[in-house]
Amino acid sequence: MSVPGAEPDGAPRIALLDILRGIAILGILLMNVSEMGASMTANWSDIRHIGWSGADRMAWWLRTLLVEGTARALLEMLFGAGMLILTDRIASASAGTAAVSLRYGWRNVVLWMFGMAHMMLLLWPGDILHTYAVAALLACAFRTLPARALLTIGLSYAAFTLVIGVVAVQQPMRPVMAQMAEADATAVRREDAFGHGDRRAWVEGQRRVGLDRLDSDEIVFVWEAAATMLVGAALFRWGILQGDWSRRRYRWLLAGGYGIGLPLRIYGAWEATRFDGRAQIAWMWEDVARLAMTCGHVAAIALAVTTVAGARGLRPFVAAGRTALTLYVAQTLIVSWLIFSPFGLGLYGAFGWAWLMALALAVNALLLWAANAWLRRYRIAPVEWAWRSLVELRWLPMRCGNILPPAGRAG
Repeated sequence: MSVPGAEPDGAPRIALLDILRGIAILGILLMNVSEMGASMTANWSDIRHIGWSGADRMAWWLRTLLVEGTARALLEMLFGAGMLILTDRIASASAGTAAVSLRYGWRNVVLWMFGMAHMMLLLWPGDILHTYAVAALLACAFRTLPARALLTIGLSYAAFTLVIGVVAVQQPMRPVMAQMAEADATAVRREDAFGHGDRRAWVEGQRRVGLDRLDSDEIVFVWEAAATMLVGAALFRWGILQGDWSRRRYRWLLAGGYGIGLPLRIYGAWEATRFDGRAQIAWMWEDVARLAMTCGHVAAIALAVTTVAGARGLRPFVAAGRTALTLYVAQTLIVSWLIFSPFGLGLYGAFGWAWLMALALAVNALLLWAANAWLRRYRIAPVEWAWRSLVELRWLPMRCGNILPPAGRAG
C-alpha cells in the first residue's frame, strides 16, 4: 500500500491516497470549467444561462449528482489525512508540540502565499489553496483527538447548515429571494461584460471577483474546509482512506454513502430545475449529501483498486496525485487563460454544459498523460518542487528515475 522512499526527502507514500488525490484534482476541473468559461454566479443562480439543450441537461445532471462538491470534499479529507501524516512525522523527528506547530504552520503559510498568487496573479477567483492553508491550521489544533471526536467536530458545518435551514424555512422567504435573484442577475451581467471584454477589463474583473470572495465568503469556506479535513482525519485514523478496511466493510460504506447521498442529490437537482420561483430547501442538507457521496466514492475506489483490472485502470492516477498542485495550476493556465480569456482564444460564453464537460475531460486526459510522463523522469512536479523547497528552505532534488509503483500494483 506504500512506496518506500517515493518522496524527495525519502519518506514513503501511500498509493491509494495518491489515487484518491489524483481523481479529486482532475474532478475539480469538472467543477471549475464552467466558472472559467461562463459566469461564476450563473453556475448556481441561473444554470440555463450557460446552456440548456438536451445534452446540456444530461451533462448538468451527471455533474450535479456525481461531482458537485465531492471533488472538493475529497481533497479536503485528504488534507486532513495529510495533516496527521505530516505532523506525526514532524513529532517523531523532533521533540515537543512547538516544533510541530512551527513547521506545519510554515508549510501552510507558504501554501497560502501560493494560493494568493494563484488568485491575484494568475487571476483565478475560485482558488482553494489559500482557503485550505488557513483551514489546515485550524484543523491542526484538533489533531490529537480520537477519531470519534474528530468526526463529531468535523460534522459541525453540516449540522450548522441543517439548523439554519430549519429556522430559515419557517420565515417569509419571497422578499429575500427576490433581492438575492436581482443581486445574482446583476453579478451575471457584470461577469459576462468583462468575460467578453478586452484584456484589461478581464484582468480587472477577475481580480474584483476574487476580492469580493475574500471579503464576503471566506469565513464560510474556511469553516467548511476545516470541518471536512477533520472528517478526513477521522477516516484516516480508522484506516478507510488508506485501504485498510475489508471489502465487506467498504461495500457497507458504499451502500451507506450512496444510499444517503444520491436521494438527497436527486431531490436537490430536481428542485434546482423547477424554475418556478418557489423557495428551495435542499441547500440545508447539501453538506450531508456532499460528505455521504464522497464516502461512497472513496469506497468505490478502494474496492476497485483491490481487483486486477481496477488496479491497472487506476494506476495512472497515482502520478496525478503526486503532481496535484502542478495540475491544479495547469488547469488555470490551459482552460482559463488559453481557452477562455482574451489573452488566448477568447471563447468565454461559447460553450454550454455539455461542451464544457467534454472540454474538461479532454484537458484532464492531457494532464493525466503529462503527469505520468513527467514522473518517469523527475521525482517531483514543478509547483510542488517550488513549494516544498521554500518550506524546507533548500533546493530539493527534482530529477530521478521512475518512482511510480509497478504495473498492477497501484493500490
